[in-house]
Amino acid sequence: MRIGELAKLAGVTPRTIRYYESLGLLGPSEREGKGFRYYTETELERLEKIHAFKELGLTLEEIADVMPVYYADPTRVQGKRKIVEILKGHLQDTDEKIQALIQFRSDLQSNIDRIQQWIDAQAES
Repeated sequence: MRIGELAKLAGVTPRTIRYYESLGLLGPSEREGKGFRYYTETELERLEKIHAFKELGLTLEEIADVMPVYYADPTRVQGKRKIVEILKGHLQDTDEKIQALIQFRSDLQSNIDRIQQWIDAQAES
């Protein structure tokens, strides 16, 4: 199939496919004639896998790291281990951001309370 048909089946744009190719996430099966790209079901499956990895929260850079491992092992165990490792890192980052937001919220509330007390004291004077 040509790039437009692949894009339509995968729900992406031809530009996205070209971008994924430039990142090494995807490659055309073959080029024929005037340099047209031709794809097979394999590339469609890879696009679907890229989409699934993005849904998990992986960046394209992380997906580029996972894809070779994922497809090298027919059991997919090593690839899934790598995904879990990445997701644990995301979870730790998220927990740190939550703690920072909790502290920021506490600081905001303290500042609001302090300023409100000053306003109330001025109003009583």
